[in-house]
Formats: sequence, C-alpha cells, structure tokens
Amino acid sequence: MRTRPAGMDADPAADAGVEGNGRLTAVNGMVLLVVLALEGVTILSIRQMITLHVYIGLLLVGPVLLKCATTAYRFARYYSRSLPYVQKGPPHVVLRILGPVVLLSSLAVLGTGIGLIFTGPVHREPLLTLHQSAFIVWIAATGVHVLGHIVQAGKATWHELRDPASTPLTRRRRWRTLAVAGALLAGVALATTLTPAAHAWTSVRYQHDGHRDGDAVTYPATLVR
Repeated sequence: MRTRPAGMDADPAADAGVEGNGRLTAVNGMVLLVVLALEGVTILSIRQMITLHVYIGLLLVGPVLLKCATTAYRFARYYSRSLPYVQKGPPHVVLRILGPVVLLSSLAVLGTGIGLIFTGPVHREPLLTLHQSAFIVWIAATGVHVLGHIVQAGKATWHELRDPASTPLTRRRRWRTLAVAGALLAGVALATTLTPAAHAWTSVRYQHDGHRDGDAVTYPATLVR
C-alpha cells in the first residue's frame, strides 16, 4: 500500500480529484464498450447496415475524445509529479506502452473514416488502406487495453453508480455524469450532421453497382470505426 511521505497530510480534495478522474475514465470506457459492440454488429452485414455503421462510427468521436482527454490529463499530472497522482501510481508497464498506441490508432481510424465520407467510393484510396491498417492496429492494442482495465473499470463504474452522495468525490458525480452525457450528445450531433454527406456510400445505387461490378470484394468492412 502506498503511503504519503513523512510530514505530508492527506488532501481529501486532491485525492477525490484523482479518484474522480479514474471514475470518469472508467464510466466513459464502459459506455464506449457498449457503443463499440453496436458498431461491431453492423460489420456483420455491412452493405445492409452501412448507414447505421457510419452513424455509430461518427457518434463514437465524442466518447473517444473524452477518453483521450481524461487519460492524457492523468498522464500529464503523473509526469508533472503531482503528489496524489504519483501516489496512485501508473498502470502496468505494458498498458503504459499500449496507451499511446490505442490513442493514436483510435484517432487514425476515426479521422480516416471521416475522410472516406467526403472522398466517396470513387476516390477512396489511399484513405481506405490507411483506415483498414489503423483498424488492425487499433483492435489489437485495444483488445489488450480492455483486458487490462475491464475489472478495475467495472468496479469503479459500480461505485460511481452506487456510492451515496455524501463525500467530496460523490458530490462531484453530477459533473462527471454531465461530461459523459455531453460527449455522447456531441457524438450524436456530429453523426446527425455528417451522415447525410456519406450518401455516396449509403445509396442503394452504389450498393447495387458495387456488387454487380465485383466491388463488394473490396468494400470497406470498417468504413467508419
């Protein structure tokens, strides 16, 4: 168990801030798992569910950016030697190494996916290849990341939902809830705004012509992820 250096008194507010960051990251991560599962279902029948695939992929942008922000904040506070974050300690070394890979590959998958919306099927290369390559890196790194954090994230989420609102930590719960809800709403707004721009991919004509011309062989199974 980590202890404070001699002469250092506990700072409940600072400790609550560390734990609050952890809970926000955990709850948002669990939300991401649910949305990613829905996105995965669309891949099973990509041509029939391409519109939903694009919409959910765009919706993911909000929660992914929130996850990047909370993780980067903890990273910055730890390496700037903030005492509460130092005492909490870093993740396992493997997870620390994979963290930047998960972050960068997530942004690469989303960024190239959004780019594909605007280039359309005709001018899809090289973005499609970059998108698919980034997805392969992302799914491998994220799989290990999830396995390494799922138990801790589940416990933190349970405590966030069940703990009574009587401590500095739980009194700030409303702000964490607003952050998660705000990220989802931002994703919904982005998806609602940009999905119509993907008409070249989602049109019945493209799906029919692509299948007839043999284009279904190279049809992007992960158009927006």
